[in-house]
Amino acid sequence: MNLPNKITIARVFMIPLFLIIYLAPGIPYGNYFAAAVFVAACLTDALDGYLARKYHLITNFGKFMDPLADKLLVSAALICFVELKLVPAWIIIVIISREFIISGFRLVASDNGVVIAASPIAKFKTTAQMIMSVLLIININLAFFNLLEQLFIYLSLILTVASLIDYLYKNRKVLSENNK
Repeated sequence: MNLPNKITIARVFMIPLFLIIYLAPGIPYGNYFAAAVFVAACLTDALDGYLARKYHLITNFGKFMDPLADKLLVSAALICFVELKLVPAWIIIVIISREFIISGFRLVASDNGVVIAASPIAKFKTTAQMIMSVLLIININLAFFNLLEQLFIYLSLILTVASLIDYLYKNRKVLSENNK
């Protein structure tokens, strides 16, 4: 197993660590430690991709596991936000549903020999979700931070829906029954 794939696997193992630290009661400054683990996990995503491209270490395992690890990490955090009543469940359902829809869409496209790369709006969506997540994990109870949290929750929601529409519209021929 090459280094980028090992980094991806490490990200998957960081998810339970994040959950334990974030959700366990009574850990002093637990939210800050959880935020540090979450940010470190997010940074491994950039690192494994960079290394795989730079050293030509792209593998089928990496193509499958890297986006899965990302979705697991973000979904874990999002579900925690519902549990802790930081974000309404309907918003999280929309965000996670988009991920399932796009993953399925990519599978259909792949079967038709089409590769769907991440769009610029999807990259903005991911960035907004990461910032939202860090703000909510840290959860500083000051008016300015509460406003920032709300801003990034709704920005993430808007970008999630916009990126879904963008993907589906730009790649609508993939779903055509005549496309075989």
